[in-house]
Amino acid sequence: MDLWYKSVTIYSLDVETFFDSDGDGIGDFRGLTQKLPYLKQLGIDCLWLLPFYPSPNRDNGYDVSDFTSVDSRLGTFHDFQEFVKEAKQNGIYVLIDLVVNHTSEQHPWFQEACRDRQSPYREYYIWSDHIPEGKHETIFPGEEDQTWSWNEQAGQYYLHRFYKEQPDLNVHNAKVKEEIRRIMKFWLEQGIAGFRVDAVHILIQVDLPHQAQPTDNEAIMNDMRRWVEESNPSAVLLAEANDDIEKLSRYFGKGDRMHLLFDFISNQYVFHALATHTVIPFKKAIQQLAAIPIPSSCNYVNFLRKHDELNLGKLKPQEREEVFNVFAPEERMRIYGRGIRRRLAPMLNNDRQKIEIMYSLMFSLPGTSLIRYGDEIGMGENLHLKGRESVRTVMQWSSEENGGFSTAKTHALVTPVISGGDFGFENVNVARQLEENNSMLNWMRQMIQCRKELNVTSMSKFVMLDSEHDAVIAFMYEEYNTRFLTFHNVSETPVTCELPDGLGGLTSCFGNGVINGSKLLLGRYGYAWLKTV
Repeated sequence: MDLWYKSVTIYSLDVETFFDSDGDGIGDFRGLTQKLPYLKQLGIDCLWLLPFYPSPNRDNGYDVSDFTSVDSRLGTFHDFQEFVKEAKQNGIYVLIDLVVNHTSEQHPWFQEACRDRQSPYREYYIWSDHIPEGKHETIFPGEEDQTWSWNEQAGQYYLHRFYKEQPDLNVHNAKVKEEIRRIMKFWLEQGIAGFRVDAVHILIQVDLPHQAQPTDNEAIMNDMRRWVEESNPSAVLLAEANDDIEKLSRYFGKGDRMHLLFDFISNQYVFHALATHTVIPFKKAIQQLAAIPIPSSCNYVNFLRKHDELNLGKLKPQEREEVFNVFAPEERMRIYGRGIRRRLAPMLNNDRQKIEIMYSLMFSLPGTSLIRYGDEIGMGENLHLKGRESVRTVMQWSSEENGGFSTAKTHALVTPVISGGDFGFENVNVARQLEENNSMLNWMRQMIQCRKELNVTSMSKFVMLDSEHDAVIAFMYEEYNTRFLTFHNVSETPVTCELPDGLGGLTSCFGNGVINGSKLLLGRYGYAWLKTV
């Protein structure tokens, strides 16, 4: 089995905010294709594209009205095909979003289902004559406070666990399953390398009012895996499932479900570690994850930020408040009572040492690594934009007008460019950082390259090392006679760490730590990647 997905660095982007090739103010596939050499130079070998399908855009494209077309604003279907072709030539795999928990209310299936109770599409969705007892938890508290909405034309309530414009599909219906299979086959035939599957933890929840419940609500994951392998045995499924630790193994199954799973647990606890200057809860979370047996063909995906809020829902209430107080001290920086709607760099006060240690720590964890577009140059957020749009501003390519994103008039941009201040495109942009040896961009490129050269993902044994400091977390990977060690100090105070005995000579391959005999000196937010000589 080809395990390419275990060693790649994934780069997440939204086509419409990346680069505009035709001057209409909206990013497009031709623009993205033009920027593939930049991504290759950065060390990216896998792209995850947010939804690019036709959509009313109530939820950033996650309300799909046509699953097998390209939004005309982003180019033609041929443009997409040329992009995939060029990506392959640049050694870059392409993952796309599979959003099948729900559709847009404007999808023809839902429109037909509402018009006629006898329509075969009626059973594609979940209906009730009254709001059922027992309330589903809403995904967007404060924005959408109900999960059942009345449709006058249909004469019934329909279930939607996201916005009311996103009616839930009955994914356990045989006809809906066949539609999902058809959609997956269609895109795999275009040459993509797999799917990021949206909201899998919601997808497998079953509540069919007045109907017999499916006997195995998780079987849809096995189905998806089978459908992928029918078209391309090397293609992968990356699950979004912000679930409890004790439930994570179900997403991997016996190696017959999802290949990859976002690690929301480590994500939340690494921010807690930096906020509190102690790694004790973080280490406990890592140990709990390491204790979960997962198939050797599967992997976690580590990340710091994505296109949504920084979700802190798995932290204890006190831990969540500790993170809020440091990284989102103002109420406008928070969302849904559980999250932070900020980019990484401003959240860390643009402190280069903090930014570096966070990425170094994330890249040193077991698993596949992911970065969000713009974070490689330290882009900021726009808190004047509504909700999660604050972290979805256009890519900043240069100090030219609109940050080099588009030649359109500024008012015509798909979303405002950040201008002025520490994070404005005038100061933070790709062109400038390419010319500066010590820029954030070049640092990121060096780290990605170092991780590839170390081939960490091939090392089978991972252990957490003891540390006499509450602010220091240390790991060691082993494979035959090779040892790879990482040390991270999440505090303002410099520390001296004892190096493990019996390893022979150690040399620094990345970081700012200093080896002094049997000791390692770590400065303020210091880190070191070491390997045996």
